[in-house]
Amino acid sequence: MELWNSSSTWGSSFILVGILNDSGAPELLCAMITILYMLATASNGLLLLVITMDVRLHVPMYLLLRQLSLLDLLFTSVITPKTLLDYLRRENSISFGGCALQMFLALTLGGTEDLLLAFMAYDRYVAICHPLNYMIFMRPRVCWLMVATSWILASLSALGHTMYTMHFPFCMSLEIRHLLCEIPPLLKLACADTSGYELLVYVTGVTFLLLPLSAIVASYTLILFTVLRMPSNEGRKKALVTCSSHLTVVGMFYGAATFMYVLPSSFHSPKQDNVISVFYTIVTPALNPLIYSLRNKEVMGALRRVLGKYVLPVHPTH
Repeated sequence: MELWNSSSTWGSSFILVGILNDSGAPELLCAMITILYMLATASNGLLLLVITMDVRLHVPMYLLLRQLSLLDLLFTSVITPKTLLDYLRRENSISFGGCALQMFLALTLGGTEDLLLAFMAYDRYVAICHPLNYMIFMRPRVCWLMVATSWILASLSALGHTMYTMHFPFCMSLEIRHLLCEIPPLLKLACADTSGYELLVYVTGVTFLLLPLSAIVASYTLILFTVLRMPSNEGRKKALVTCSSHLTVVGMFYGAATFMYVLPSSFHSPKQDNVISVFYTIVTPALNPLIYSLRNKEVMGALRRVLGKYVLPVHPTH
């Protein structure tokens, strides 16, 4: 069997056999993915614009939400355009370097979002449980430190995993039966013992996913106790609406990521992995801004103000 590894493969290519190739109705699926991608770019771009332009939203909660929108926009753009272009051109190859870059970017953006969601839960905990000290605990410097920590830790982890995954020798033929270059499907192509590294990926996945998830659960448990003691029905309702939006996003992201990186490989099949990868790379980025904005009066009010001022100015009649 012919082997090739990182020392001799920068000019070689993998073949991405994604969900469109295995679908019974690829044209319909391609159209749906295109619509979802357009929705993701438009909604996340609009949310970024609104939070940036409206000074009333320049508070920690919305600064973190702006980062989430940026991550979703970048994450789906790393994967979706290539998937659609490959299908339209009937060309599914990706170079060794391109595969490594795609893996690094996907892991960085996914890991950053993982940590950012935990920091967003802490923000809600402070806002609801310690409102008088909110601007002390969540002052701008702390907020930006949270953002920087998320990016730095995720990028370092992604760099280590990408370099180690791509150092393995791989077997011909090099068909990656997955939507993108990701660790689990690539390890299936390795012509070496990867069991030790698979254990490391599992431990890293548990650490990177379950520790932030535990922090989120703890934050919302304390929030729930505080909300139930609130004397005002209006205050209770506002807190629950804000928190339910965040919990919906948390459930979608952590559910998919846990399936890919925490469940043992015996639970995986190429078809299931493709469906899950479509969910967290295309569907979730399209839904997140809608979940956060449609039920949020402050965001909708800011949207109307920004559109009215910059997009749909009212001209006086002469």
